[in-house]
Amino acid sequence: MSIRFTTTARRGTFALAVLTSLTFGAVGCGGGGDDDEKPKASASASKGDKSGPSAQEGEAEEPMAELRGSNGLLLKITSAERDSGGFVTVNGELKNDGDKSVAIPSTLSGNETEIIRNGRSLGGATLVDSKSKKRYYVLRDTEGRPLTTAGFSTIKAGDRLAVFMQFPSPPTSTTEVTFQLPTFTSATISISG
Repeated sequence: MSIRFTTTARRGTFALAVLTSLTFGAVGCGGGGDDDEKPKASASASKGDKSGPSAQEGEAEEPMAELRGSNGLLLKITSAERDSGGFVTVNGELKNDGDKSVAIPSTLSGNETEIIRNGRSLGGATLVDSKSKKRYYVLRDTEGRPLTTAGFSTIKAGDRLAVFMQFPSPPTSTTEVTFQLPTFTSATISISG
């Protein structure tokens, strides 16, 4: 190797080391001291708020609808939110309001072979848009599994299970739909978003 090549390589290595240390120094120093102040501000804001705990802190959301099913099952729907991807997600809670364990009826999965093949679920749920005269079924993934809570078979007395179901979104002009689930009463719910 020539001396000129070795000297050039050393200069390049030195320049790279200097550039790297300057970059890490700038990243480490960026942002100033503001990061230490932000948690204190949000903590003091929540202390002064007298509205009580949020749903995330343990208090249940007020249901928008309650649907009674067979054998003491109760479905409380807490939200129906439209997202920008063209979906509506319905969230709620399935509760055994009875005094003994209940086997989840297989009819809640619906009667489509593809959904039934994937086990118990809430795949039989539908949203009915009476204004547009359309019915929306629970979405499925590429393997045919319903995009809903699945894999449960019994609920003990007094137990609760958080549930969700995802549907194609009705037109944005539609804000109210009828929620239906086999063996449960129907209810009108409002879509937000």
